[in-house]
Amino acid sequence: MTERLLRHEVDMEHTWDLSDLYASDADWEEAVTSLLALLPSVTAFQGHLGESAEQLFQCLSAHEQLMEQFVRVSTYASLRQSEDGTNPANQANSGKMAAVSAEMSAGLAFINSEIAALPDGVVENFLEEYPELSVYRKSLQEILDYKPYLLSPQTEATLASLGQALNGPYLIYQRGKSADMQFRAVKDSSGAEHTVSFALYEDVYEFTADTELRRNAFDSFASTLRQYQNTFAATYATEIAKQVALARLRGFPSTTDMLLHPQQVTRDMYENLLDIIQTDLAPHMRRLARLRQRVLGLETMRHCDLKVPLDPDFNPQTTISQASQLIIDALEVLGPEYVANIRTGLSSRWVDYVDNVGKGTGAFCSSPYGVHPFILLTWGNTMRSTFVLAHELGHAGHFALANRYQKLSNTRPSMYFIEAPSTMNEMLLADHILAQTTDQRMRRWVISQLLGTYYHNYVTHLLEAELQRRVYTLAEAGKSITASLLSAQKGDVLSSFWGDAVTIDEAASLTWMRQPHYYMGLYPYTYSAGLTASTAIAKKIREEGTPAAEAWVNVLKQGGTKSPLELMKMAGVDMSKPGPIREAVAYVGSLIDELERSFD
Repeated sequence: MTERLLRHEVDMEHTWDLSDLYASDADWEEAVTSLLALLPSVTAFQGHLGESAEQLFQCLSAHEQLMEQFVRVSTYASLRQSEDGTNPANQANSGKMAAVSAEMSAGLAFINSEIAALPDGVVENFLEEYPELSVYRKSLQEILDYKPYLLSPQTEATLASLGQALNGPYLIYQRGKSADMQFRAVKDSSGAEHTVSFALYEDVYEFTADTELRRNAFDSFASTLRQYQNTFAATYATEIAKQVALARLRGFPSTTDMLLHPQQVTRDMYENLLDIIQTDLAPHMRRLARLRQRVLGLETMRHCDLKVPLDPDFNPQTTISQASQLIIDALEVLGPEYVANIRTGLSSRWVDYVDNVGKGTGAFCSSPYGVHPFILLTWGNTMRSTFVLAHELGHAGHFALANRYQKLSNTRPSMYFIEAPSTMNEMLLADHILAQTTDQRMRRWVISQLLGTYYHNYVTHLLEAELQRRVYTLAEAGKSITASLLSAQKGDVLSSFWGDAVTIDEAASLTWMRQPHYYMGLYPYTYSAGLTASTAIAKKIREEGTPAAEAWVNVLKQGGTKSPLELMKMAGVDMSKPGPIREAVAYVGSLIDELERSFD
């Protein structure tokens, strides 16, 4: 049995280099002290924002400088916690950062309140008479758009000061996953014993062709989830209650409307993705499940079998170095500026690859302004890991450009757009491999990887979004959110989608405990929005070449200066209509058609 490494045992070459943020924890501590010392440079403007356009500009400029340092110190604390959540120093620094964040939020709450309280037309006049203020035009407009839902300045300041407590559910969930959960070791078909962790299950065992190991690992995984279900349900119920209370307090028609507001997305755009994909995609995915069951000779198809390779004997292995070069080659179509950022990231320790005790699960990219992106994942020595790396490099490439061309306040687009650049890289990687090979098994394997991407975004995350939709409706109707309710709803969501193609047992119903996205607003469904857009844009790049690729890179440079609908339209996709969703689902169906033919 291979024991999980402790953090200090991991090869440094395969870890991210956080010294690019701060050379040591001591330097970080000094930066935190300096950050708090800068707070009065902004709070000094309190009560004066309506005096002149220049006064407003000076306040927003000082605020932006403060936030640049805040982003840097908060990112350092967050990444340290992600690399090893069992480390007491990391836990302490994470807690300290939460307290600092709450203090700053309370101190800065006056900005939005004062701007929203200005008489109608004042902000517009300021923008006309003081051109320098135009860099904050979109931020100012967002404040004015939120004006009907703002509470009194005193109440806003109070809520901001409670930030650490209000963020408690997410912290408890993450701490439980990274520091407390332990899984029993399991045996494979040859009797060899294997250690199990959250990351190893999701990144390795869920894909293994050894049915005994895969199912044993899932049962071990579910057994531990079961032990924590009531605690995690209470944690999630607290998050739901918080959001429902805030929505009512602010006067939103529903919690969903409140959570969609900052995404700049209409209710129809949200509902279309959930409804159309579930209805139209389910028949295709059931075909894929039955194909997998037939090809692999499984008597029953369990939820934990849905990611097993269709051709178990053909599972291309790759090294980090080989994968890096393949990704660079695939992204050449996006031009030298884009590729230069990717090349630098892969050679300069932007990525943390190796699993260790206490390391966060899944994969993510964090992009602090003024430094460079940082990527966390668990490398599995497979080509599937290459697609995960390409995905996260999509986020890195996006924000490396946005941070270069925009001020901090204009770098981040709506969450609705966030997953388009990442899934785009997966599309381009698949196109590149397919164009380079005539081997039928390789083509079948790449199509399977593409379907893995659609499964991740159109099934896993979309069904999480369906659970969210149901749970918020139940909570608003006064229903108590318990472990049994969450498992029952999750089981029903899965059963409705998979029909009789997959056996949904108690272990599958517990998978509501797997993802942190439930604590991030309406994040899960946005994966499907991004993939829908990237499917259409990748097709344009295949057909038009350089012009379409250049248009896409130009969109990335816009950062958050436009709404997600505007950004996607710049790239040639209108997400206000159901057409792109149906076309993307039809494309998934065509991939499954080809896969079925390859096994006939």
